[in-house]
Amino acid sequence: MKPAVVKTKEQHAEYLARIEELAMSDPAPNTSAGAELELLALLVESYEEKHFQFDLPDPVEAVKFRMMEQDLKQVDLVPYFGSRSRVSEFLSRQRPLTVAMIREISEGLGIPSDVLLQESVAPETTKPASDLEWNWLDFPVKEMLSRGWIALSSKKATPEETTTAVQRFIEQALGGAQAGVLTRRTFKGDAFTWQSVYSLTAWQARVLQKAAARDQWSSTKFCIEDMNEDFLRGLVSLSQFDDGPKRAVDKLAGIGVSVVVEEHLAKTKLDGAAMVASNGNPVIGLTLRFDRVDNFWFTLMHEVVHVWKHLSNPGEVFLDRLMDKESTEAVEKEANRLARDLLISRAAWKSANVRQFPTKAGIVAFAQEQHVHPAIVAGRIQKEQENYAVFSDLVGRGMVKHLFA
Repeated sequence: MKPAVVKTKEQHAEYLARIEELAMSDPAPNTSAGAELELLALLVESYEEKHFQFDLPDPVEAVKFRMMEQDLKQVDLVPYFGSRSRVSEFLSRQRPLTVAMIREISEGLGIPSDVLLQESVAPETTKPASDLEWNWLDFPVKEMLSRGWIALSSKKATPEETTTAVQRFIEQALGGAQAGVLTRRTFKGDAFTWQSVYSLTAWQARVLQKAAARDQWSSTKFCIEDMNEDFLRGLVSLSQFDDGPKRAVDKLAGIGVSVVVEEHLAKTKLDGAAMVASNGNPVIGLTLRFDRVDNFWFTLMHEVVHVWKHLSNPGEVFLDRLMDKESTEAVEKEANRLARDLLISRAAWKSANVRQFPTKAGIVAFAQEQHVHPAIVAGRIQKEQENYAVFSDLVGRGMVKHLFA
């Protein structure tokens, strides 16, 4: 191979394959192989700078990274923000940066201003639940009855009896002993619409009810420090096993995160949700709307990221539609990005030969290298190629729901 300026995708893929081959032998810099590796790396880097666009880091995450890198505490950031409360509000995504703050942070912490100019406040719905006048008969009563969530004395129950049954179920499941939780909720996520608020609220109540019945979850106090990167990598590695989804649910329960599988209600397109229960522990709900291994793991990790990065207050709920809709909200895009990176590291995926020249054997081999299920790799290729017909036999259709029957 005679190195030249990279001009095509094919040439780029060829150079990446050669780089991988050379890197395996770890050549010394003063050898011909070492010089070739260095030159090819520069040529590929030049091509990628012109043709690949990478998302800027999230401003909150950029500041947190700098804090970790320089061993800074929140009090150390006061000179850049003006007060401790402003620091806390920014890091919890409740306060945007002003021009003056951006200038001070950029100069003081060395973070580029174009990173800090991005949206840093978590989006909320414009209409709080407290403004909604709840009509208990507007809940999906027939579905709730058929699933056994509520019970009535007869098929000809009076509106008053139906109202009492629905109200008791919803308020007990959502609020527990804390009155008013129903009206203090904050809805977030792409699956939420006001047209479906009754069905989504009933589903959320059922998920919280099932979570509350689990002794291990109720007796284990969740601590965010337990959900570190080592824990998350261990969680993803369970995908290698046929019963990996069940193992993942058990592993999360061990740190106080309950994962509940509950089919979505009619007229809702819900894949997953993350919420905080009245006892302060997180709950993840999954609908398994698409019974595929790759969809299970991406949805689970998306909701895990919400717990890890975004979820803080009782009454807060992320209701996500992930499988057939691309989000435009900053917080959802961040959850998507981090979920992808946790399943397959960005560096590994960027240099993977199977990404450019996918084959069944290559997918299986790369999955073994990354300690993940081949369905995760196949699903990633389908998504990037926007072709869900390729490698459809590798995505694990029909391999998840039966585990939770």
